[in-house]
Amino acid sequence: MQIDHIGIAVKSLSEAVKVYREMIGLEVSGYDQVDDQGVRVAMLPAGDSRIELLEPITAESPIEKFLAKRGEGIHHIAVRVDNIEQALERFKAAGARLIDSTPRPGAHNTRIAFVHPASTHGVLLELVEHCE
Repeated sequence: MQIDHIGIAVKSLSEAVKVYREMIGLEVSGYDQVDDQGVRVAMLPAGDSRIELLEPITAESPIEKFLAKRGEGIHHIAVRVDNIEQALERFKAAGARLIDSTPRPGAHNTRIAFVHPASTHGVLLELVEHCE
């Protein structure tokens, strides 16, 4: 496994992209929208990993709820896996509490699943399989 990206919840994607471009020098490699999660995302490569900026597009979005409760900031850490079904089985066998027992579509042609923060010392963990 390796870190695929770090997800950051933001109120405004355009304002956040401007900060990451002007202050840090990162450029957006692509935008996407994940309707079933109610988010627009921007991916910014940072070395071998990426920063994923997440802006809610619906009031029911988990990101909207996160922003209302905690404000802007790190939402999750995502690790890349070769086979998401096997990874989910490994986590389940280890006693992890899964938010997603089966993968679902993610941004930028990926399949994703989340592991509950109660199983990972307070960090929301996303498993990501790239479908290239």
